[in-house]
Amino acid sequence: MRIIDISVTIRPGMPVWPGDPEVDLHRRAKIEEGAHANVTLLACSAHTGTHVDAPYHFLPDGGTIESLPLDALVGPAQVVQLPSSVEVINEEVLKQLKLEPVVERILFKTRNSELWKDPNAPFNTTFVGIDESGARFLAERKTKLVGLDYLSIAPYKKSGPTHNVLLGAGIVIVEGLNLADASAGKYTLACLPLKLEGSDGAPARAVLMES
Repeated sequence: MRIIDISVTIRPGMPVWPGDPEVDLHRRAKIEEGAHANVTLLACSAHTGTHVDAPYHFLPDGGTIESLPLDALVGPAQVVQLPSSVEVINEEVLKQLKLEPVVERILFKTRNSELWKDPNAPFNTTFVGIDESGARFLAERKTKLVGLDYLSIAPYKKSGPTHNVLLGAGIVIVEGLNLADASAGKYTLACLPLKLEGSDGAPARAVLMES
């Protein structure tokens, strides 16, 4: 079995959503300074790097991250590669794709994945996202999970409509994927967010498995 890590490494200096805190990752206790063990402190937004959005992120009465159904986060998935010319994933774009009707988890590989090549690159506002019409198309086809290869599923400064449609339909959103090493095709996805009580999201380790 081949396992492809599609997670972004969390590290200081990595791009974060504008206004979110920068990643603080450093050792608070050090063996070379006399400590019994090395102990690292991590401080960051719940929406850092590869992460999962809970409904509560946009829906005031929505469920929090620890309540997400695990069966949505693990199972068959399709990686769909979009041409670099695609600026936004809308209904028209989705209708032209060969989406497997039985696959309930869809990961969109776009030109965004190239942005992860430079771990110190600043946040890029021109990333490809899914607009409201695309979100409604995905909701109507009974999708369980949608993933995208940058820090928001929706285009920059147009977050509300897409998130409200997807989360309102019970679709799990995975953001911040790095699909550079994943070819288009069918896989088994495992994406488990940290079990943070009452949180609107959480970082996750996501992998694709193929036989």
